[in-house]
Amino acid sequence: MTTMPATHPITGTITAPLVAPSILSADFAALGDDCRAVVEAGADLLHLDVMDGHFVPNVTMGPALCRSLHHCLPEVFLDVHLMVTNPMMYVQPFADAGAGHITFHIEADEDPGEVIDCIRAAGCTAGIAVNPPTEWQSIEPWIEAVDMVLVMSVNPGFSGQAFIDSVLAKTRAIAPRLRDDQRLQMDGGVNLGSVEACREAGCDLLVAASAIFGSDDFAGSISALRGA
Repeated sequence: MTTMPATHPITGTITAPLVAPSILSADFAALGDDCRAVVEAGADLLHLDVMDGHFVPNVTMGPALCRSLHHCLPEVFLDVHLMVTNPMMYVQPFADAGAGHITFHIEADEDPGEVIDCIRAAGCTAGIAVNPPTEWQSIEPWIEAVDMVLVMSVNPGFSGQAFIDSVLAKTRAIAPRLRDDQRLQMDGGVNLGSVEACREAGCDLLVAASAIFGSDDFAGSISALRGA
């Protein structure tokens, strides 16, 4: 199980939006170096997009990669996003591999309360995600119970997709319902063209993939996404 940093990036007090590079767009042949570089450039945490080829039409990474990354960068907080049909099956393996936070989808065929309890029992903070076609009210009964709400701004599966502007209505509805110790995360198509609208709609944890790893200036990209 992961050793938590002194300030928990999900539940800790923040004064500016957090930026979480999605390693999906990193160079997997040099993953440790790429991830170390974005953290040194100012990233607050790292985002791991886990896809099973069933819930979404892609297969990405498993606990072994998470464990290797945690071993390489033990001080870095790992935010695991489960885009999988059976999230309960993945929770403990990722917690054991070093995950600090685990988010699952409301659209997965599981009981949300049971999944949240499972994540907490594994020693991680818990998040719930909602896809673009899904109404935000589907997660309303569970908002109080989680540490983070993730609004998907693309249909999950692949990085580099165009931002879906209509999802901003969801974040505007969800943001006032969150406590100060809860985060509102946006994931998908977040770049310099869409990020200001995300921040204005209440998002305080921004996931970006190609907008960071596809840049020649990690520090400049992270700073611009944060709005500094």
